Amino acid sequence: MAQVALRKIVKMFEKTPAVQGIDLDIADREFIVLVGPSGCGKSTTLRMIAGLEEASSGEIYIGDQLVNDVPPKDRDIAMVFQNYALYPHMTVFENMSFGLRLRKFPKPEIKERVDSAARILDITDLLQRQPKQLSGGQRQRVAMGRAIVRNPKVFLFDEPLSNLDAKLRVQMRTEIKKVHQKVTTTTVYVTHDQIEAMTLADRVVVMNHGRIEQIGTPHEVYHNPTTHFVAGFIGSPAMNFLPCQLTENGNGLSVRVSDKLTFPVPQERLARYRPHAGRELLFGLRPEDIIERRGEPEPGRAAFEVQLEVVEPMGMETMVYFVVDGVEVCGRVNPNAARNAGEIMPLVADLNHMHLIDPRTDLVL
Repeated sequence: MAQVALRKIVKMFEKTPAVQGIDLDIADREFIVLVGPSGCGKSTTLRMIAGLEEASSGEIYIGDQLVNDVPPKDRDIAMVFQNYALYPHMTVFENMSFGLRLRKFPKPEIKERVDSAARILDITDLLQRQPKQLSGGQRQRVAMGRAIVRNPKVFLFDEPLSNLDAKLRVQMRTEIKKVHQKVTTTTVYVTHDQIEAMTLADRVVVMNHGRIEQIGTPHEVYHNPTTHFVAGFIGSPAMNFLPCQLTENGNGLSVRVSDKLTFPVPQERLARYRPHAGRELLFGLRPEDIIERRGEPEPGRAAFEVQLEVVEPMGMETMVYFVVDGVEVCGRVNPNAARNAGEIMPLVADLNHMHLIDPRTDLVL
């Protein structure tokens, strides 16, 4: 096991920058998830750690060793790809043991390693089957087992669940979490799915346009995003954003989002926001912070009424959509709180969780 460090890593494809000077420290035994939209540089970063792509500049360390010029086979890493890439003519046991047999490991040790990995992944009864006899989830377990038997310093996962159906993805997410708790190897996991990132990671690395936007725990990137991009990318449904003006209101401050709708800024945020009074900003609030009115609002919460445009029953909750000054806004209410589009509904905005964003810098204030 080992820590991984990236120092000012740049990757150019001809004249196009894919990764633009990223710095990242991954602790020993840590589970790091690189997440971002397609083309943000996350898979390229993973492939540079693996040695499958050469960095244009910068340094990559695995443990204390600079590995820029070390071939992939000598980096002591194991990679699990989106495509399982199992040998169709070999049994599960033969697929899992193939790398060990190439390295001339003793047969008793090979059997011990494969049996141990099979127990961890709950595939012991599949060892004599061939890949064509397995489901997609079972094949992905075999691919993970092939990596585990190597006992590498670092595991690298490149969107391993994207070929599975939605139900199986949820199941395999749980399995990967369990495996990491048992085999606490340093892990770097790439996905475009922010739900995967939030549920699996010790820390999330949010990437955009080849740069790191924010590094933090799932709780930090969700509740304390540092940029407009992170605030909008993390969370489903996405955070609502409304153009607003921050105005003085006696000793307090108000956020005016339309001619008819103004919210008071909570007392504990006054000092933080006061230097920006009078400016045009962006107001952000997550759907779960817009709920149905239940009696008198508590401090930091503001009541208002809207006409519903769309009502989406989801079983355990209902999504409601309305328009503020031409911008669609989403709220999350109890299942029986909203019934029909067109009705007037009293809502409450929890301003204790609001965000104000400077549109010139895209930074959260």
